[in-house]
Amino acid sequence: MIRNMTCIVCPMGCTLEVTLDENGKFVSVAGNTCKRGEVYANNECTNPVRTLTSSVRCDNGEMLSVKTSEAVPKEKLFECMEEINKIIAKTPVTAGDCILKNICNTNVDVIATRSI
Repeated sequence: MIRNMTCIVCPMGCTLEVTLDENGKFVSVAGNTCKRGEVYANNECTNPVRTLTSSVRCDNGEMLSVKTSEAVPKEKLFECMEEINKIIAKTPVTAGDCILKNICNTNVDVIATRSI
């Protein structure tokens, strides 16, 4: 099976042609101009992950921007958003503070991206 995608690792935006076997396992990639494109294609086809950004309410009524400390599995994004939507952050908050540990058992924390 052939899967076409655009690499997003660097500004080059290479058009990748990824070959997968009949079980969906990565075989090869063509079109990448650097090794990072091959790594991206393999990861995106076998274990796609995303950094999640959002905002949460604070106890003082303000909204606080947050993000995951690392990328989470793509299939857990909606589950993670359900948990983030339940958060009421206690002020004061400093950028980098952990707002929620181990979201959805991913070993990834939700952290503040600004101070309030």
